[in-house]
Amino acid sequence: MLGDELRKARKAAGVTQEQLAFDAEIDRTYVSQLENDKKSPTIDVFFRICDALGISASTLIASIEVRRRTKKAGKN
Repeated sequence: MLGDELRKARKAAGVTQEQLAFDAEIDRTYVSQLENDKKSPTIDVFFRICDALGISASTLIASIEVRRRTKKAGKN
């Protein structure tokens, strides 16, 4: 879930994985792993990513919560 929302936010910001990685001071392959739900960021990295994307952490978390609720509702 985080990966999909992170990818959406990155694309909405109009930045590449490489640019996001540079701005957040992380490796580009790590951005890819996050977007593919292969890794989970620390809270520090999460905030750096959000800062680099120009969005609040709460905004990204809220989009994940909406997606989670929607997914849960579809199972019932």
